[in-house]
Amino acid sequence: MALQMFDKERTLQMRQKLIGQSCRLFFSHEPLKIVKARGQYLYDENGTQYLDCISNVQHVGHCHPSITKAATAQMELLNANSRFLHDNIVQYAERLANTLPQKLCVFYFVNSGSEANDLALRLARQYTQNKDVVVLNHAYHGHLTSLIDISPYKFWKLEGQKEWVHVVIALAPLPDTYRGLYREGHPNPGQAYADTVKNLIDEVQNRGRKISCFFVESLPSVGGHIILPPGYFPKVAEYIRAAGGVFVADEIQTGFGRVGSHFWAFQLQGEDFCPDIVTMGKPMGNGHPLACVVTTKEIAGTFTANGVEYFNTFGGNPVSCAIGLAVLDVIEKEDLRANAVRVGSQLKKLLKQLQAKHTIIGDVRGVGLFLGFELVKDRVALTPATEEAGLLVQRLKERHICLSTDGPWANVIKFKPPMCFSMEDAERVTEQIGFILQAITGHIKISLTIQLNVLY
Repeated sequence: MALQMFDKERTLQMRQKLIGQSCRLFFSHEPLKIVKARGQYLYDENGTQYLDCISNVQHVGHCHPSITKAATAQMELLNANSRFLHDNIVQYAERLANTLPQKLCVFYFVNSGSEANDLALRLARQYTQNKDVVVLNHAYHGHLTSLIDISPYKFWKLEGQKEWVHVVIALAPLPDTYRGLYREGHPNPGQAYADTVKNLIDEVQNRGRKISCFFVESLPSVGGHIILPPGYFPKVAEYIRAAGGVFVADEIQTGFGRVGSHFWAFQLQGEDFCPDIVTMGKPMGNGHPLACVVTTKEIAGTFTANGVEYFNTFGGNPVSCAIGLAVLDVIEKEDLRANAVRVGSQLKKLLKQLQAKHTIIGDVRGVGLFLGFELVKDRVALTPATEEAGLLVQRLKERHICLSTDGPWANVIKFKPPMCFSMEDAERVTEQIGFILQAITGHIKISLTIQLNVLY
């Protein structure tokens, strides 16, 4: 039976009736109905093309033929519970291991980033026999209850902070060299920000509590696309391990070559740095639900020794692993890491040129195809330009470009496009941003002039 195609209005009415309203749409006041996609382009029900700058899940491009071919071929042959012996899961684990430090060699396959982070939390607690967790402010690690508890981005809006969760917020909310306590002129911001974690650890231990882990996004995304200062992770890992905890790197939004120069974003902190647990998810299956936790033999051994079997019905099934292998193949064959370096560098350069022309752009930051620029009302007080950021996103959508905001004040415009994003795409989007900012700032000046005339 063929699926029916409703008109946009009926689809929206049915969604409002049948789907929980907390499941929000992009551009909720005037949502897009997307019916087809290819590469970095989306198409609505009228065939209008939109440039997709935000779908980091479709990592190698929407509907990549190599991915759909691998999925179809394996689905026609076998898709069974992962508790049967099969080659795909071990071959996939071996391929992933080749991208990671040698000691990260034991894999657990799951279906989503939230599942991966929940399992990572269990592993850390089992290994250390401690419960408490240290996190950064504004962090987001998933939507399960256990992860909302360690995600300030969520729990500040809900039940608040649990006694076993410790947020690094004293004076320095994030290791942010743009608006944080230690900025670009500081001689060693990585050490200075790490010391704020050390101070928190000392405070926690003085209260008789014991820490299981430091849980952190390798590049804080929801927090505003923050690029962490060099040396921060190694020093924090030193402090957290001395306190009996382990270091968990959340790579769910940043892994698989998005930063270009490295396969994993935590590697930006130095080739010698190695977390104790790494979680991965969103880009793994190019839209297919696939995620993973990787850890050391020692940590995995304690998880096995607790005597409680762990299994995941769908995690690591033959189809999922076939898709995962195909994604790795495409990243290599199409040299998408190099593309992230080339295009990301050009996009960042073009954004900095806009920054020189428009004082509303306070900061441009990022690496590879993980980029953001922050809008501020003035460059001294750094007052967030939240309304202007929202208006910019809306105007870009009207010009058939999909972008969105992030950060505590929703004033950071974020780029996490499919990795096939091109030089032409970078030129197109920055040109349109320039036109719109000119109009927005011009409108603000006119409004201020009118207000002054009325006053005087």
